[in-house]
Amino acid sequence: MTPTVKKSNKRSEPEQAGSKTVKKARISVESSEDELDELDDLDVDEEEEEFEDEDEKEVEEGEEESGEEKKEEGAGSNNHVEQRKLLKERKMQRRAGSEIAQIKPIWEKLRCKSPPLPVEIREKLCNEIWEIAKDHIADLVLKHDASRVVQTLVKFSNKERRELICKALTGKFYQLATSSYGKYLLVKLLHYGSRDSRQLIIDELHGGLRKLMRHREGAYVVEDLFVLYSTHEQRQQMIREFWGSEYAVFRDNHGGLTIEDVTKDNIEKRNIISRNLMGTITASVEKGSAGFQILHAAMKELVKIANDKETSELIELLHEQFAELVHTPEGCFVACTLIAKATAKERKSILKTLKNHASELIKNEHGNLVFITLLMCVDDTVLVFKTFNSTIKESLNEFVVDKYGRRPFLYMLLGLDGKYFSPIIKKELTHYAVLSANTSKKDPVIRKHELLDKFALVFLNSILKNYSEILLDNFGCQFVAECLTNDGFYKELNEEGEAKFNELIDTIITLFKGDITEEDHPIHKPFSVRLLKSLIQGGNWNNKLRKLEPLGSVQGLGVPFATKFYEDIIDSSNLLSWINEPDSSFTVVALYESLKGKNEGKQFIKDLKSVSKKIEESESNKGARLLLKLMAQ
Repeated sequence: MTPTVKKSNKRSEPEQAGSKTVKKARISVESSEDELDELDDLDVDEEEEEFEDEDEKEVEEGEEESGEEKKEEGAGSNNHVEQRKLLKERKMQRRAGSEIAQIKPIWEKLRCKSPPLPVEIREKLCNEIWEIAKDHIADLVLKHDASRVVQTLVKFSNKERRELICKALTGKFYQLATSSYGKYLLVKLLHYGSRDSRQLIIDELHGGLRKLMRHREGAYVVEDLFVLYSTHEQRQQMIREFWGSEYAVFRDNHGGLTIEDVTKDNIEKRNIISRNLMGTITASVEKGSAGFQILHAAMKELVKIANDKETSELIELLHEQFAELVHTPEGCFVACTLIAKATAKERKSILKTLKNHASELIKNEHGNLVFITLLMCVDDTVLVFKTFNSTIKESLNEFVVDKYGRRPFLYMLLGLDGKYFSPIIKKELTHYAVLSANTSKKDPVIRKHELLDKFALVFLNSILKNYSEILLDNFGCQFVAECLTNDGFYKELNEEGEAKFNELIDTIITLFKGDITEEDHPIHKPFSVRLLKSLIQGGNWNNKLRKLEPLGSVQGLGVPFATKFYEDIIDSSNLLSWINEPDSSFTVVALYESLKGKNEGKQFIKDLKSVSKKIEESESNKGARLLLKLMAQ
């Protein structure tokens, strides 16, 4: 299953057994055949003991019956060899028993992996199996041993033969989906089959998806079918079946219609569809399927049309399984919408559920949006801080260097800034903010300031504790720059916070000590140069206006930082080295632009003039050439 927030609900024994199935059956569309081979081995290893137990049980039953027969006949003692022989005779008498006996030795050769079989031999063995089995495919697929034979045949056969196998099983797909052994074959047909064969399977299962979702084995097949093997149109077709019987039976009459289109002007139809969706969702959640993406898609349909009562019912149903929603795009939409519409009491229960999954939530591709929605909607900022403070304090260094994990903290600093939030993400989060207007009473600006006030010191402490890790990462450097050049952040600092702020500035300066000719010096990282430039200039670059916007309240940056950096790191002894090194020359340019004409920069300008004639104007050193151009003006 996709990465993600760990599931928290406890399942019954049958569902726990079923959860093994999804690990075996769920295979990425891009999965290699080697990965599928591993699943084959997993199936065999986990089932072998079960199969042997079944055989032993049959032997024991045979011994008991044989004992009775021999007792009646006055025969001697039970003989184990004779019972094995009797069992073999019974298997031969079953449907396709003789064919299975012929196929098995060939199959054992075909499935051999070490050494791998040459293509010619493999094709020869496949042809031999096909000639024996082609008239008995339907009889083989529901038997534990013979089913694996057909799976191997599907794997190694050509497209035409796979199509023949698929057609031979037409009418049995539902039975395969609910079979402990047949479901593996169905997954193989979906994985290796053509688009037409997949459509054939979907068409046959259509009308029974709601029933399959409540079946221990069938639910995992439906989930794989939806997530891995369906086109967008097929997914929509599958989801419409959850609306009700009308849309399952007459599916062609509703192609392209959304749930909003269907229910827009028809209250009665809205009530029927919402009732059907709620019934399916409730039954599936109670069976432990809250983490399924197809169920999340059904929930998404419901929340689009749900009234306040239905929203509350859904929150009540899901609040303990909320962590299972956030790892899929559909589940993220559902979670964010429910948070936006929830009451203060309902949000409190959601926060309680998510507390133990905070780390996975924040770093998840979709979960981070759920966390941002909480920051945007929950008025009780003290509760938010108490719920997530320990996790953030412990793992902020991991979050700020993560592509998705850094987003919530950048939101606290900058809001939905287009520098870090794409138009699609901004639109989505703005939509949730609008939905929360009826239940969130606090002004969004005040809420954001309150959060920043509580988390600001946590940010600084974590950066100081893990500066060597954070400052040597691109994302980490960006986050530090946004913290230090943010007026709102600085205003929220108390006396202790200001001391930590100044300590961090000194730490950054100290980080750049050393010989710049060494490869591991931080000046050779482009993001380090950008950080220095921001601190030396003491402002933020406005890309739209194409100019530097100076900071209002932040102390210690700009000229003070530039002066201290020059005195502590560069000075007259190595100024020329910093200019002639392409990676560091732009830092000197920033110093020149910041200190030129300032009393604090007199020594720097004097030292610069003394080495100006020794500056190398190479094509690769654009910074040095720009510096000479600025000095000549």
